[in-house]
Amino acid sequence: MKERILADRYRLTEQIGLGGMAIVYRAVDLRTGHNVAVKVLRPEFNEDAEFIGRFQREAEAASKMTHHNIVNLLDVGMDGENRYLVMEYVQGKTLKDVIQERGRLNAPLACQITIRILSALEHAHKNGIIHRDIKPQNILVHEDGHIKVADFGIARIADSSTLTKGENVMGSVHYFSPEQARGEGATAASDIYSTGIVLYEMLTGRVPFDGDNPVAVAMQHLHATPAPIQSIAPDVPPQVVRVCMKAMEKNPAMRYQSAREMATDLRLAMNNERLDDSNVQLNGANVEQPKPQLKDNRNARGPRKEGGKRKPIPVKSIVTGLIATAVVVAVIIFGSMIIRDRVMTSCEVPDVVTMTQSEAETVLEKQGLSFRSIPVASDEYPAGTVFGQAPKAGEIVRKNDTVVLNVSTGPVPLKMPDLTAYTYSQAVAALKEMGITNITAVRVIGSDTTLEQVVEQQPAANDTVAKDTQVTLTINGGDTVVPNLADLTLQEAEAQLVNKKLTLNPVLQYVNTEDPEKHGKIAGQSPEKDNHVTLNTPVSLKIYSYAALIISKELEIQIPVRDPEIKSFRVTLQDPDSNLEIEAVSYQLNDEKKQSYKVILNPPDNRDYIYIIYFDGVQEIRDELRNLDDAN
Repeated sequence: MKERILADRYRLTEQIGLGGMAIVYRAVDLRTGHNVAVKVLRPEFNEDAEFIGRFQREAEAASKMTHHNIVNLLDVGMDGENRYLVMEYVQGKTLKDVIQERGRLNAPLACQITIRILSALEHAHKNGIIHRDIKPQNILVHEDGHIKVADFGIARIADSSTLTKGENVMGSVHYFSPEQARGEGATAASDIYSTGIVLYEMLTGRVPFDGDNPVAVAMQHLHATPAPIQSIAPDVPPQVVRVCMKAMEKNPAMRYQSAREMATDLRLAMNNERLDDSNVQLNGANVEQPKPQLKDNRNARGPRKEGGKRKPIPVKSIVTGLIATAVVVAVIIFGSMIIRDRVMTSCEVPDVVTMTQSEAETVLEKQGLSFRSIPVASDEYPAGTVFGQAPKAGEIVRKNDTVVLNVSTGPVPLKMPDLTAYTYSQAVAALKEMGITNITAVRVIGSDTTLEQVVEQQPAANDTVAKDTQVTLTINGGDTVVPNLADLTLQEAEAQLVNKKLTLNPVLQYVNTEDPEKHGKIAGQSPEKDNHVTLNTPVSLKIYSYAALIISKELEIQIPVRDPEIKSFRVTLQDPDSNLEIEAVSYQLNDEKKQSYKVILNPPDNRDYIYIIYFDGVQEIRDELRNLDDAN
């Protein structure tokens, strides 16, 4: 795509997604230099109230949330008629891509990913947001392994009047819940069900329900039992299977009632700890739970003597009972200490990479963590930006632990070399090897040094520079004298310029004359005669034109049908003997939709020219000018 600027701030560089509602572009925020993702409502929906409402709801939902496992909203606006959302850019793949590339994932990895999805949902649900379209295509996996939940395009605000029974079924058929299949309103439990489907797909490499059409799949959500996970992936621990199947219960009341509850059970399952699975169905069959044996408590206080009197309890039994009680109390206390140590005094490290140092420190302080900053030069990140952290995001640590931040001090400082002994091409090669590409050449008249040698540079040798520094090189361009071209023909003038190592500006200017003898001869030149200039300086010419002697050829140009569309064309005339090429016509199509254009070509003299047509700067057609009809 051709780059364009949105709202005077976001330079759209490439299209990275196309949905039914919007087009997503990768863009550069010109204020910060950061990559962002810009979602633009498709133009055909600019007047569609339903799609505008969905777009606004996504913005409203995203604005209520800030979480390290959610693609965060950065900006909302309009540019003309274009509505857009600006989100953080996640470099990586969708979870669907990962599953398709790798097949089924191992259980620990699938559980870790699911826990991060649930962390995002817990945050959304606490803010009254129901996602309604959890699926692997909406889970982004950053190239560093970080998980982000995206696309709240069909989300609903839980207390919104639009969340009513009977509304249109929204979501993706392979992942939506039975209640969504019935056309009922979605709840947090619906997102839990969809998460269970995603976990099932990660564990087995396939969706639990599939069919020839959406209706068939929806009916399976309502009535069918999925294939047992362990029949497809025998290595998945039974505890993990139980969590997945509980999340996929068809009755919302039988599912986990919060994302946090499911995440807790997943963590227990990963550690092979026993779950409270009294309501779980394992692959469709109820799991039989052991029942406690009831005891007759009538003699709980000890055996009675004949006649109703109790026998005395031995002292040894009393001591044993007291010791057992003390052990139980000690276990309870010790267990409480472990819970406090592992849960109450621990936290998850937030993702602060790409934040400014002050933003990162604020986030870490709120999480109860200490921090230490290490300044490091970086060409990729602006000064003051965090570009690395240890421990990594998502790791569980104790509160008050220290997170080390790598903070950019800006580009890596470089020492400018002395280039005055280099030719221009050697100097450019040396600078590019250092990573410096912003180079400007200024050629000056000179004869004291070698042609094309660098005679001056800015910045000076040994100056400290960065890779984005502008370098200006002053080059010895040689010395030649502009000849007097007055009253020569174009062909004669061209020969004179070649002899003096000068070039001809391909854009000719014409001056009307009443004298037919002057037609086709040089009427003026720039630079003027006798001026000293550098070699290869282009000389602009004015040529006399007598109306009755002008040669006119008509050319019809057919615009090729392409994607992207052709934006410009130009026609030049070339002398095949001397390779002289002059501009004849240049045209910008802009928003015109015409497929053909008629243009008039006026060769400057009687030579046998070839006309050449360029579309968007690429030469595509060559033919002899004499093959064209004379224009009327």
